[in-house]
Amino acid sequence: MIRQLTTALVLCAAPVTAQTVQTSVGNLTITPVVTDLDTPWAFGFLPGGGLLITERDGVLLHIAADGTRREVDGLPKIRTDGQGGLLDLLVPRDFAQTRLIFMAYAKPAMLGRSGTAVMRARLSEDGARLSDVETIFSIAAPTGSGHHFGSRLVEAPNGDLFVTVGDRGDRPSAQDTSNHNGSVLRITRDGAAAPGNPDLGPDAQPEIWSYGHRNPQGAALDLAGQLWVNEHGARGGDEVNRIEKGANYGWPVIAYGRHYSGAKIGEGTAKKGMQQPQHYWDPSIAPSGMMFYSGALWPEWRGDAFVGSLKFDYIARLDGAPLTEVEQISAEETARVRDIREGPGGAIWFLSVGEGTLYRMTP
Repeated sequence: MIRQLTTALVLCAAPVTAQTVQTSVGNLTITPVVTDLDTPWAFGFLPGGGLLITERDGVLLHIAADGTRREVDGLPKIRTDGQGGLLDLLVPRDFAQTRLIFMAYAKPAMLGRSGTAVMRARLSEDGARLSDVETIFSIAAPTGSGHHFGSRLVEAPNGDLFVTVGDRGDRPSAQDTSNHNGSVLRITRDGAAAPGNPDLGPDAQPEIWSYGHRNPQGAALDLAGQLWVNEHGARGGDEVNRIEKGANYGWPVIAYGRHYSGAKIGEGTAKKGMQQPQHYWDPSIAPSGMMFYSGALWPEWRGDAFVGSLKFDYIARLDGAPLTEVEQISAEETARVRDIREGPGGAIWFLSVGEGTLYRMTP
């Protein structure tokens, strides 16, 4: 199905639709690029000016450089209830040579269960269809829960894939490395455990890079190639974590915040052998999406992290060591920011679930 966008994809999009937001580096222009999206989850840039966008209900959209929009055929069966569905999208660095993309999704299993999975597929030259579709990885223990899929994908410097997995609503499982729940994984592009993964014991899943996470929905490499994630806490205690190989990030033994019932979580906020967050939010902002900025258009922001807030409708800018929220970029357009990425040329692009729109921020 082909539709024409209401706003052109090219950089000279109609200025009458643009809005202005005041920031620490002056006024920025926010321009809608792709509108009328239904629960968008992630996007990625294609060589030559095109885009791919996932919608949680199981739709992959191809947006050509001229604004032509079509649904891409060839997706596998996806479970789309609760927080599950078609989730993150990764266009790897060598896409121009291979046409391969990777997507995280809720894979159906027997008895109404589902689990976080990663598919690899080849996109046709016209963006109309997928071929060679293969699920390269699925978590070991799918459940009937519709919660906490995690599902962010990040390409490691050597081409491996980092994959975030939530605890699936089963809190103690995040401390049990015999399953993948509540972990960050490192896999090869064929879905195998990456060489050099930590040895967490004979019963541990070999793909696990770190564990003790609740629901990491944002992940990115900083400018030095270090992996970071942000994750949802319970009532308070959303975190930003610097990910170290083999490390335990504590959930649900330690956490900032409390259960939704008001009860204390685990043993408090610290325990020997468990990592502390670099930053935490209380009250929770429901973080999702993350990027580190190159400084291409705003040198003052070089190396800063940007995180979308689903709850409070803003983009958080974090700076310093440890990272600390230093600015909130807030406008009507930043309603429920799900994904945020630096685009070609240094503009900051973000997906608003609340507005059903992909936006671009420029000076």
